[in-house]
Amino acid sequence: MSLPPLVEPADGLSVDEVRRYSRHLIIPDVAMDGQKRLKNAKVLAVGAGGLGSPTLMYLAAAGVGTLGIVEFDTVDESNLQRQIIHGQSDVGRSKAESARDTVREINPYVNVVLHETRLDVDNVMDIFSQYDLIVDGTDNFATRYLVNDAAVLLGKPYVWGSIYRFDGQASVFWAEHGPCYRCLYPEPPPPGMVPSCAEGGVLGVLCASIGSIQATEAIKVLTGVGDPLVGRLMVYDALEMSYRAIKVRKDPECPLCGKNPSITTLIEDYEAFCGVVSEEAQLAAAGSTITASELKEWMDEGAAIELIDVREPAEWEIVRIPGARLIPKGDLPAHLSELPQDKRVVVYCKSGVRSADALATLKGAGFSSAVHVQGGVTAWATQVDKALPVY
Repeated sequence: MSLPPLVEPADGLSVDEVRRYSRHLIIPDVAMDGQKRLKNAKVLAVGAGGLGSPTLMYLAAAGVGTLGIVEFDTVDESNLQRQIIHGQSDVGRSKAESARDTVREINPYVNVVLHETRLDVDNVMDIFSQYDLIVDGTDNFATRYLVNDAAVLLGKPYVWGSIYRFDGQASVFWAEHGPCYRCLYPEPPPPGMVPSCAEGGVLGVLCASIGSIQATEAIKVLTGVGDPLVGRLMVYDALEMSYRAIKVRKDPECPLCGKNPSITTLIEDYEAFCGVVSEEAQLAAAGSTITASELKEWMDEGAAIELIDVREPAEWEIVRIPGARLIPKGDLPAHLSELPQDKRVVVYCKSGVRSADALATLKGAGFSSAVHVQGGVTAWATQVDKALPVY
C-alpha cells in the first residue's frame, strides 16, 4: 500500500548537500522534496552488528539527518566477517563509537546520537520517543518483542530484519497501517528451537542483502515513495537466490494492536516471556553445573567421567575439549543406551545453553549424576587452554 511521507521536509539543502545527493535529486520520485524529508528525519538503529552495519552506512550515505545507535557491545574479531561498519583497528572498541566514526566518514552532515546501553523496559520508551522510525537489527527474540511492543505503544513504524545461515526475512511493522510483529509471531519459539547466529552461523554477505532491504524500506517510509513492506513479509533464500513475499494480515485479536488489546504497557520481563532457557533445563542445571576449571581438575585427577560434546560437527572441527566424544544434542536421545552407567556423564556445548537442554534429557533418562559445563568450550578456551580458538 502507498503511504504518506512520515516526516516533513527540511527548509532546504546547502550547495554542498545538493552536490552530494545529486543522484537522488534527479530521481523524480525522490527529488528535492524527498531529500529534504530525509534530512529532517530521525532514525534509530537498534544494534550496530550484522544488520545495523549496512543499514547505518546506507542511511548515512542517503542523507538521513539524525541517526541514533543503540549498542552496548564491543567489537570482537568474529564480528568482522559480516559487521562491515567496523574494521580490524576497532577490535576491542565500543561498537557504538566505531559505528559513529564510520558514519561520520561516510557523511559528515549526519548527526549521530549514541545510546551506549542495553535496551530494556526502563529506557526503551524514552529512547524511541526521540525518533521518527526504528530499524531493528537485533538477533534475539526478547529484544524483538520489546522493540515491537514499544514501537506499537508509541505509534512508531519500525523496519524489522532477521538472518540465519543462508536465509533472511524483512518487513515493516506499523500498527497504524497494518500488522505488528505479534500478529506474525504471536508467541516466541520454544527455547533452543531457533539457534542464534553465534550458535548456528550466518553467511556474512547475507547481512548486506537484508540490511539494504531495511535501509530501502526506511527511505520509502520516510519519503512516502513506493509501496513499503507493510503487511508483507519478504523471505530471501541466498542459496536459491530467490525472494518471495508473504502477505501478513493484521490480527484483530492481537493482544497488542487488536480491537481489544490486553497488552497496554510493556511486560515486566521479556527474557522470561521468551524463555531463553527452558524450565526443564533450568531445573536440570540447578546443582549440576561445573566450571571449566573444575572439569580440568577432574580430568587431572583421573575421575571416572564420560565427556560428551553436544554441538554440531562443524563446530567440533573448529575446537574441542580433549577426550570428548561428539553427540549432537538432537541425536542424544538415540544414543542414551551407549552411555556408561559407571561413569559420571559431563556434557558441554559452546556456551552452556544447549548443554543445559542436553542435561535435562540425561536427567530424564536416569543419569542423575550428570553435569554440564558452565560457559562450555568457550570457557575452556578462555580459562583453561588459551591456545585454543574461540569462535
